[in-house]
Parts: sequence; C-alpha cells; structure tokens
Amino acid sequence: MDVTIRGGGVFGLAIGWTCARRGAKVRLIEPMGIGAGASGGPVGALAPHVPEQWDAKKAFQFEALTMGANFWAEVTAAGGLPTGYAATGRLQSLPPGGTALALAKARGQGAAALWQGKADWQVVGRQGDWAPPGDQMIRDSLSALIAPQSACLALAAAFRAAGGDLVVGDAPDQGAVIWATGVAGLADLSARFGHPVGGGEKGQALLLAHDAAGQPQIQADGLHIVPHLDGTVAVGSTSERFYDDPRTTDHRLDALHRRAVALLPQLAAAPVLARWAGVRPRAASRAPLLGPWPGRPGHFIANGGFKIGFGVAPLVAKVMADLVLEGRNRIPPGCGTDWLVTPAR
Repeated sequence: MDVTIRGGGVFGLAIGWTCARRGAKVRLIEPMGIGAGASGGPVGALAPHVPEQWDAKKAFQFEALTMGANFWAEVTAAGGLPTGYAATGRLQSLPPGGTALALAKARGQGAAALWQGKADWQVVGRQGDWAPPGDQMIRDSLSALIAPQSACLALAAAFRAAGGDLVVGDAPDQGAVIWATGVAGLADLSARFGHPVGGGEKGQALLLAHDAAGQPQIQADGLHIVPHLDGTVAVGSTSERFYDDPRTTDHRLDALHRRAVALLPQLAAAPVLARWAGVRPRAASRAPLLGPWPGRPGHFIANGGFKIGFGVAPLVAKVMADLVLEGRNRIPPGCGTDWLVTPAR
C-alpha cells in the first residue's frame, strides 16, 4: 500500500478516492461503518461564507464549492451511485430595515468582485411560497445541496471501483497514513500536543417527507431547510457545545421542527422520517485542519470539517493528495497544522 487512510467520513473517503484514481494503492480503514459519524447526518447544505472580509479560508471554500458539480458527477460516473448533489442555490431571510438591505447589496457587489463571475449574490423579491418570510430576500447561486449518506456510499463505491481497499474494522497501517478520524482524532491530538486542538459540537436534525425537489435551500431563523432530490426535506441543526448523550435527540429538535413549520407552513403535514443527532469535529482554529502531523514523519491530518465538510471535501481531497503523493503543499494559511506545536496566544 502507498497510503492508509483512517476514517470513513467525507474527508477520508474523498481523499481515498482522489488518491486511488491517481494510481496510488490505498487502504481506507473505518471501524464503525461508512458515514457513521458526523458525515451521516441528513442536512447536506453546501453554502459559502459571506463575500466580504475576504481571506484564505473563504477563498479555499469558494474554490471548493465551484469544484462541486464536476467532482460529484465524477464520483457517480466512477461508482454508479447517486450523491444527491444539486446546485439549486439558497434563499436567506433579510431582516427589516434599510441597514440590512444596504449591507446585503454591498455583499452582492463583493460577490461580483470576488466570485469571478461563477456565481452571484443578490437581493430578490418574493416568488412563490417556498421562501423565507418577507417581501425581499437574498439569493445566491453558489450554494448547493447534497444527500450526505448517499454521497458517502457513492464515494465508497467510486473508491472501490478505482482499486481501493475499504476495510470496515481494523487493519495495519502501510505507507503514508492520513488521519481523518473526526472528533476522536481531535481529542487524540489535544492529548498528544498538550493543549486544546478542538472538540465536538453536537447537532440535531430532522428529515421530513415533503417533495420540494429543485427548490433552493432556505436559511432563516438560524435554520437550514434543505429540499433533497428524493422528495425529502432536511431541517437542521442545533449547535450544542455541552451535551450528555451525543446520539440522542430531544426537545431541542422538537423546537427546530416547530420553527421550520412556522417558516414554511406547508411542512406542517409532512411526516417525520428520521430524527438524527451526531457530533461534528470543530478545530480550535474554526478552519479545516490539514497537513503533516508535526513530529510524526509519514503521518498526515485531515480533520475539522465541522459544518462545511461536504462543501470543502473536493478541494481537501485534492490538496491532501498533492501533499501526500507529490510533496506539493498548497494548504492555505489558517488551515495548516504548524500551530499544533506552538498554539497562538
């Protein structure tokens, strides 16, 4: 084997497939099952940060999102399974008042300058009932959606089709080792480096039987409402730093459901298909954690996807394959691993 990847979430799977299709011999080891952690949630909102105060992290996310359509189409072509990807855009609520409107329009000008003509951000009027409250709202065409569980299974199929060895359980490391082990990996790094590297943030989400396929995702009242192509709608998610049980849903999800129905009354009669809870890996830097494992030659880290893991996965896979297979490091500032040795004060 040239590469061993530990972790069967979206980072590990995307890196594994990208390395394998470049001709590397790759083994991916996942103890619990494909997408068993945070990557198995139902939401799948692929959305950018606001187009202002531009930095390397936002540029990285923008590049990743513009890669999404081709990347996920290639995954399906390679493995034969659908990912649920669709570039249907996003509608965001616009708070009342001239200040909010002026800021939204200024961000539209920022998008025109920064998004290279590949997408836009604009204030639009209300059209139809699938929309947040108000007569005006923000629409961006960069946002997309994906079905996370389907995408993980599609990546696994593409990885196998490219000759990858996928082990559910355990196996020995061979070659370079990439650690894409999520929350458990962040805890291990914190222990090894003697300071908080990151941790987990619990999220709860809901899947409803309501067909709004082809409609944009909606962001309003702190919610993401995502109409998947299979006739379901996902609603998420809570953000819980403190929790007792990482996999149990509770009254917070019930409140999320009520808020979603208040925003979109047509969801009131939609049957609940699934209630989900999981813990997302959040690096202390609030950015993806990518690069060599300091002081451990031949080992690498790909972690901290948090809420943008699926959105940045295509580019994470590319830069990690470049680094591990070719020695080329194009990981952007703020996303590297140097700070693990000397954390910022």
